[in-house]
Amino acid sequence: MRVAKYSANGNDFVVFHTFIKKERSELAKQLCHRQNGVGADGLIVLLPHAEYDFEWEFYNSDGSVAEMCGNGSRACAHYAFSNALAPSKMRFLTLAGVIHAEVEESMVLSELTPPKILDKTIVENGKSWWKLDTGVPHLVHFTENIDLFDIEEARELRYKYNANVNIAFVDGKNLRVRTYERGVEDETLACGTGMAACFYRAYEESLVGNAIEVYPRSGDTLYLGVNERTITFRGEVKKVFVTEIEY
Repeated sequence: MRVAKYSANGNDFVVFHTFIKKERSELAKQLCHRQNGVGADGLIVLLPHAEYDFEWEFYNSDGSVAEMCGNGSRACAHYAFSNALAPSKMRFLTLAGVIHAEVEESMVLSELTPPKILDKTIVENGKSWWKLDTGVPHLVHFTENIDLFDIEEARELRYKYNANVNIAFVDGKNLRVRTYERGVEDETLACGTGMAACFYRAYEESLVGNAIEVYPRSGDTLYLGVNERTITFRGEVKKVFVTEIEY
């Protein structure tokens, strides 16, 4: 089978398109395996759709299904446009809802599903956390030291609240974010919906304006903002390679 490997600001994905809709958890685990497969944080499968440009199936590297992935949405939009599956301005269906995306060379803008604040009152280990849904659930805590990210604490909170776990540092102009992701079960170099959740909490608390630069652990620059509908998310996407793999 022919697949593409994409990287979107540190998140990497295996992407392909097909006419056949079926369960692909085992395939995701095989293709995403770092030693015995292509190696990726997730698998994205594009399928035809009668109303939208296409729909997707998204699997984490452990084979679990995810409703949404911000960086994945930008990677698959670039793949769809590059393979003439969609125009440069497109709409596609995810389990979280309809995503609008626009491709301009290597830069891709994605409009995420409208954010939801689920809980502002969580206190764990003396720290204040918000739980938000930006396509998938996220816990967000603001810290003065972004270098101190307790992975064991994050893992415990991930299972207790069934959410990804983020810490962020805000200085009024920029936002720095680190994320522990469900499905990968470790810190990743970037998480689009996690950055969106951190940005939205900061925006709701009037710590930032309606547009900001965000820096994940990968060190890349992402541009997040809000419009009349939802959160916008823009950054560079890289097609790493295209290959054939036996399955």
